[in-house]
Amino acid sequence: MPRDLDHLYVHGHVETVDFHRAGGGQGKRPRDVDRRAHGTGLKNAAERVFATFDQQAAAAMPSDEELRATGTVIVLEGEGAAHPLKVDSLNSHTGGKAPKPKWLLLSVREAQGEMPETATVWVSDSYRPQFLKLFEDYLNDEKNTKNGRPRNQGLVANISRIREAVLDDLWTSEIQPPKSGRHWWELWLDGSSARLADWESFVTAHRLEARRSQFRLGNRLVVWVEASWAQLQILPFTSVPVTEIRSPEFIDTVEDLSIGEQTEYVEDLAQRTDHAPGDAPAVCNLDTGVLRTHTLLEASLAPDDHHSIFGGSGIDVHPRGHGTAMAGLALFGNVEPLLTGRTRVPLRHRLESVRMQPGPGDQRIDPLDYGTATVEAVSHPEAARADRRRTFCLTLSTEPDKPGEPTLWSASVDALAAGTDIVRTGNELQLLSTPDPASARLIVVAAGNVSSYNADHHTNSVNSPIQDPAQAWNALTVGAYTELTHVPSHPQYAGWNVVAASGDISPHTTTSLYFNKSRWPIKPDICMEGGNVLTDGAGMFEDRLSSLSLRSTGHQTDAALTSANATSAATAQASRLATLAMDRYPLYWPETVRGLLTHSAEWTDSMAQQLGTDHTKTARQTLLRQFGWGVPSEEAVLNSGRGAVTLIAQDRFVPFSGDKYSLRHFRLHPLPWPTDVLQNLGATEVRLRVTLSYFIEPSASRRGWRNKYQYASHGLRFDLQGRLENQAEFVQRVNREAQNEEGGSRGRSESDRWFLGERGRHLGSLHQDEWTGTGAELAHCNNVAVYPVGGWWKNNSRKDRRDLPVRYALLLSLQTNQQGVDLYTPIATQLHIPVMAEVPAT
Repeated sequence: MPRDLDHLYVHGHVETVDFHRAGGGQGKRPRDVDRRAHGTGLKNAAERVFATFDQQAAAAMPSDEELRATGTVIVLEGEGAAHPLKVDSLNSHTGGKAPKPKWLLLSVREAQGEMPETATVWVSDSYRPQFLKLFEDYLNDEKNTKNGRPRNQGLVANISRIREAVLDDLWTSEIQPPKSGRHWWELWLDGSSARLADWESFVTAHRLEARRSQFRLGNRLVVWVEASWAQLQILPFTSVPVTEIRSPEFIDTVEDLSIGEQTEYVEDLAQRTDHAPGDAPAVCNLDTGVLRTHTLLEASLAPDDHHSIFGGSGIDVHPRGHGTAMAGLALFGNVEPLLTGRTRVPLRHRLESVRMQPGPGDQRIDPLDYGTATVEAVSHPEAARADRRRTFCLTLSTEPDKPGEPTLWSASVDALAAGTDIVRTGNELQLLSTPDPASARLIVVAAGNVSSYNADHHTNSVNSPIQDPAQAWNALTVGAYTELTHVPSHPQYAGWNVVAASGDISPHTTTSLYFNKSRWPIKPDICMEGGNVLTDGAGMFEDRLSSLSLRSTGHQTDAALTSANATSAATAQASRLATLAMDRYPLYWPETVRGLLTHSAEWTDSMAQQLGTDHTKTARQTLLRQFGWGVPSEEAVLNSGRGAVTLIAQDRFVPFSGDKYSLRHFRLHPLPWPTDVLQNLGATEVRLRVTLSYFIEPSASRRGWRNKYQYASHGLRFDLQGRLENQAEFVQRVNREAQNEEGGSRGRSESDRWFLGERGRHLGSLHQDEWTGTGAELAHCNNVAVYPVGGWWKNNSRKDRRDLPVRYALLLSLQTNQQGVDLYTPIATQLHIPVMAEVPAT
């Protein structure tokens, strides 16, 4: 079922472009010629070319009748730079719903020295008379235009010669083609041609070696073949829709094109982009700076939003333009499909940037003091635009000292997220204020990358612990997975293979298997595309190939493109997704948006298959520590569907009161369940996902960081009413479990209905689990409790934190795979939210 509905907010229920330059001739007068002699000569020349072509085709292809050409390739020569060919008249199609080409411009070669400008054109055999009529109308006085000029003057007058085409006319590279021996050639085919499959037939018929990989750019398909020049001579007489032959560059992405061609794509995308207004939410990149003048970024990154903690310029100081690349991904996502597309690109958010990496002459940052640097970096955009909603994208990291344990940097991230003002004093933090929910921040942090590569990338990632500050409790930590498995087309990589299979964890990413599993959070929370690595199987690895990376904005020029990968690229994409959610749902808190991304994530088939036959909760948590809850799709983050509905509740309460925090309170959420629908589902399986997201205040004292009950200010837990419990029994059980956890006991036995269960889901400050059962069973589970457990607020009896309210976001999703079931409407009806009626298909 499509997802095209808003998530349900529960309030009060709680206790493209062508490949060649634009046509020439515009704005310039056609050259002066003897119209009669000139027009007649060109018409006769065209007729001779057609007749000669027919004779040569008949002689050249006695045994390839099925590949016989359906059109003629001709060459139009110009007169000089002052009178360019009007190439926009050299494309023509029939009308109707299925237009057919009459004649097509294949390529244009600009004038060089004494060589004139040439246009290579394919003319359909069926429309030769109409092509010749271009010259007849030029000669016919009765066809003169209103201004008295001959019809088609702009086209015909600037043509100096028409001749038959040879293979050299399809060659468009600067160097001369090697005409002896066998070589690799790059052929550009008309990707819209109905005869595209004839290329494979040609290769088979002539027993040529062709690369299996292909690359499509708009209406062109790029292929590679190994052959001699003599073997290709027959191509102009075949039905193979060749438009150009080039020296092989083995193009796999737009980045592999020439700088000039890349620039054309970038400028075209810039013209098709609608930038968001100044008050839109923003991704704030805490990175190495950004080239703000980049053609694709400038209109979305205002000068006042371009900062540096060192003062002066916020320009990108990284040798490879790391910050600029992350900015492009944070704004557009992967730019590659947008560059080769043709539709408009509406943006709903903006960019901010704070340079945190020192440039020449700047004071160096001690890794120990990255916490202070992050605090200062956050202050710059907030001082400039205090009322803007933003996602902070932090892609810098350092090697962890003790994996999983808090550090000054990760504790600073936690304090910033909770809205607590802090300063550093020695090796500790000083908390200057109580947490201010109004100042809460969403900080998205990269998990960090492995230091080297191994063919056994799973083991390599397991042995590479997540880097500082990605262990921060309140951060949304992003790891990398990949679906990029295209081996580069260049023959030098023949026999090489990708390290990771499609949908698997990326070879770049780190994991939290080495964290203390009973104390520290499960990280990463989600994964996004981070690219793949190529190996020759003998210890050689290529980790920055364009075909195995994402396309983004580069910093060498204002129109440069670059490749981006690893967990930084994944984090930039996640930050974009979070900011789109902020734009779609302006009332959602940072805690809510963080929870929404994990709540919407799903394991890929490749991830799920790694469980094998071991479906124990321990095995599941092991996989969670490698790739979190999986990959969130934009559709699922932003929308619900009738058969997959997400409910959002945002609530606050005082968890503890009294002199010794002795009085405990918790919240009970009666659910607006679609009871009748669930009961009617009977034995049909239904999945309920529950996510609880809140921010803790970190302890200021480093002495307490080795104990999770001393590091976090407090904890929250959730539980679902059992299918055999009434509400009173459920409340009693929740009270019991809260006391048991703080007393150190393990609580009740795990329920087989839960994916992780109580013992595995309550780590960190983002808790998620799934309940699976029948619709009839779930119909009775209509209450969720959120209850507190103590942290350093309670254990230290902090009087200034007593009676302090805390807030949280509770997200629940109901989903069934049974077609035609509407879970959304009955819930919306109970919440008094109008729903458009579904119009049945006809």
